[in-house]
Amino acid sequence: MTHKIAILGASGYTGAELVRLIATHPSMEIVALSGDRKAGMAMAEVFPHLRHLDLPNLVKIEEIDFSGVDLAFCALPHATSQSVISQLPTTLKIVDLSADFRLRDPAAYEKWYGKPHSALEMQKEAVYGLTEFYREEIKQARLVAGTGCNAATGQYALSPLVEAGVIDLDEILIDLKAAVSGAGRSLKENLLHAELSEGYHAYAAGGTHRHLGEFDQEFSKLAGRPVQVQFTPHLIPANRGILATVYVRGDAAVVHQTLANKYEGETFIEVLPMGQLPSTKHIRGSNFVHIGVITDRIEGRVIVVAALDNLTKGSSGQALQNANLMLGEPEETGLMLAPVFP
Repeated sequence: MTHKIAILGASGYTGAELVRLIATHPSMEIVALSGDRKAGMAMAEVFPHLRHLDLPNLVKIEEIDFSGVDLAFCALPHATSQSVISQLPTTLKIVDLSADFRLRDPAAYEKWYGKPHSALEMQKEAVYGLTEFYREEIKQARLVAGTGCNAATGQYALSPLVEAGVIDLDEILIDLKAAVSGAGRSLKENLLHAELSEGYHAYAAGGTHRHLGEFDQEFSKLAGRPVQVQFTPHLIPANRGILATVYVRGDAAVVHQTLANKYEGETFIEVLPMGQLPSTKHIRGSNFVHIGVITDRIEGRVIVVAALDNLTKGSSGQALQNANLMLGEPEETGLMLAPVFP
C-alpha cells in the first residue's frame, strides 16, 4: 500500500529533510508540498540538492486537496500550526514538527510561548512524539506533537534515569551545544557567517529556553513529583548536530546499566561501552542517538553525554518514525541511512 503524503512548510530545513528521508521510503509518495513565500516554485529551485527527485511544485496550503492525502507533516512556524491544523480534515493523520502541541497544560504553553493556546480541543488529543517512550500511544494517534530537538537530546540522556530513580532529581545540569540549523532558515543577523563562525555562545540562559517546558513536563511525569533541571544551550558554528553533556549525582555503573537496559533492542539508540563518549560526527545525517557515560573524578558524580542530529532524530527523522507507527509501517522504514562521515 502506498501512503499519500503532504508536507506543509516544505521550504524550510525540516521540510527538506523530510523530503530527503521519504525519498527512500518504499510505501510513501509525496503528493503535495506547501511553502507560502515559495509558492509556485519547483522544489529543485528552493533546494537544488533535491533536483534528482520527481516532486510536486510548492503551493499555498489552501490550494491542496487533502481528500487524497493520508498523512500530513506540518513543518510550520510556532503558533502557525495551531490555526492551520484546526482547519484540516478530521480524518487526516498529522505529525506536527512545531511546538504548538507539545505542552499538555495550556497555562504552561502560555508561559513559555507568550500567548494563549488557540486549539485547546486538539491539544487534548495530541500525543507527545518522543517515540521510544510513547510508542503505543503514537500507534493509535491522529495528531502527534514532535519534540523540541534540544528537549529530545536531554530526555534520551535522562528519562530512564529519572524514571528509575537512580539519580538525585534535585541536582541535574544539562550543558548543551546545538548546531545553527536548529534556528531555522529565516534570515537573522546573529546567524550570518561573520557573526557566528569562529566562536560559540550561550543563549536563553538562566531558565528562559522554551524547551524547559518539555523537560518540566516529562521529567515531572516520570518522577511523580516536580523536577526542574538547570539547562544552558550554546550555539555552535556547525550545520547539524546536538551534543548534550549532562551532570548528575549517582553511581556511574548503575547509570550506565539503567540506560543500557532501557534502550536494549531500540534500533536508533546506542548506549556506548562504559567510558566511551559520543560525537556529533558519528550521527550526522542519521536517525541514530549515541549515549556515553563516564565517572567524574568527584565521588558520586556522573557525566552522561548524548549526541543526535537535530534535523533528523531531533525533528524530521523522529517525525517519519512516528508516521510509520501511525500508518502501520515498520518503524525503521526510510530511516536506516548510515551517518555521513567525515
